[in-house]
Amino acid sequence: MAVAHRRAFATARKAAGHTQESLAGSLYVDRSTVIRWEAGETTPVAYLWPKLARTLGVSSDRLQDLLAAPNPDGRPLSGLASACAWIDAHAGWKPGTAGEKVADRRSRLDASSVYERSRRRSNMRRQAAAQALADYYGADALHTFHFGETELATTIATRPEWTDSAQRAARFDGLDDEHGLVLDGAAARVAVERLAEGLVLDVRFADAPIYRLLGIEGEPTFGLARFAEYALTTDLLEAELADCLAGHGTMPLRDRWLPDLAAMFDLRTRLCAGGVATLCAFARPADTRRSEPDYALVVQKRSGHVVNATGKLAVVPKGFHQPMTDPRADVAIEDTVRRELEEELFARADVDNTLGETRAADPMHPSRLSEPMRWLTEHNALRIEQTGFGINLVSGNYEFATLAVVDDPEFWTRYGGAIEANWEADGLRLYSTRDRAGLSELIGNDSWSNEGLHALLQGLVLLQRGK
Repeated sequence: MAVAHRRAFATARKAAGHTQESLAGSLYVDRSTVIRWEAGETTPVAYLWPKLARTLGVSSDRLQDLLAAPNPDGRPLSGLASACAWIDAHAGWKPGTAGEKVADRRSRLDASSVYERSRRRSNMRRQAAAQALADYYGADALHTFHFGETELATTIATRPEWTDSAQRAARFDGLDDEHGLVLDGAAARVAVERLAEGLVLDVRFADAPIYRLLGIEGEPTFGLARFAEYALTTDLLEAELADCLAGHGTMPLRDRWLPDLAAMFDLRTRLCAGGVATLCAFARPADTRRSEPDYALVVQKRSGHVVNATGKLAVVPKGFHQPMTDPRADVAIEDTVRRELEEELFARADVDNTLGETRAADPMHPSRLSEPMRWLTEHNALRIEQTGFGINLVSGNYEFATLAVVDDPEFWTRYGGAIEANWEADGLRLYSTRDRAGLSELIGNDSWSNEGLHALLQGLVLLQRGK
């Protein structure tokens, strides 16, 4: 049931001189989003609150009063009902059983212990994870990268032909086959624990459709799956690995689902979800702070509300490869990059599917683009290139490393101040391509997510070639 209509919020909007449409435009959201805020159906995502308060001319405390509305069902973890239904169906439980178990487990969890466990998992070192997986799958499974004299091993398994900059045209295969995955008692208990902990941590989770990789030879071929299936199965392997490295158990789920490289690369018989990690490089002119022009590289630290790579360094945007409204038309890797740019850097909340199903027939229609993206499109100034591909041995995800380059420095002059991280990041950091020492220090940071470091290194190689 929706909360009461937020009349005070609507009054504050009018007092600030905004129509619903003008407020939406200032925040880069759709007017229908503002309508749902005022109707009490939804609440603005957290990263929009400071900007919304400034736009309305109110304090953060006053905005809190205007929007005083917890989620209608009291559950911060969206998609909970469908996730529990998926567990019931695949564990052979009576409908409603998983929901009861999640509620019971949530009531008995100590919040401080959950946060401490999450912090410990976030601190899993990249090198330690790479070594553990090399021991598990064999040292030859990992790809070693070189930057200058530095040699780095990540958990990305790849092949020489996958680390070039060839553009791979994706193909959609409409097969919607089942993988035959059955949750035994132990796996179902871990899935229930994941949902209960997610309620404590306020993790964002929406059971939206995602692409699954069916084959990579020649052209990448994709089918469809649901996010709940991924989040409650192979994505659990990251936390299991972190717990194992901390001396808190073994890896029974990995032993069951991805026991060897043959199972890892048998894409047709398992769920292989994944996405894109994009290094963004913006040309900047010389100014009072920089004596020479350069490229600004954008790096994020992942927030505690994301499903994976929590607390890790990553390139930005980093997102799941998934359709918006048309699975066949949206399958191109470059389309996912553009959507993630709008969402993670240009504040387009209406393309964030963790906030609910989109209501627009074509969310990326030119008329709906943010002002920065519209400028890039009109000036043909955004260059997106695939820089590599691999399978992340942490959870078996496919990872497309991409590079998004804006070579025209006028964009930075106009819109550099409009680049703003969404809720997925705890903050953004900028690095200059002319700061060799700073880049070396950045690359050597052991808190990188493996797919993020993969994209960073592959992108830097292409930038250095001057392409």
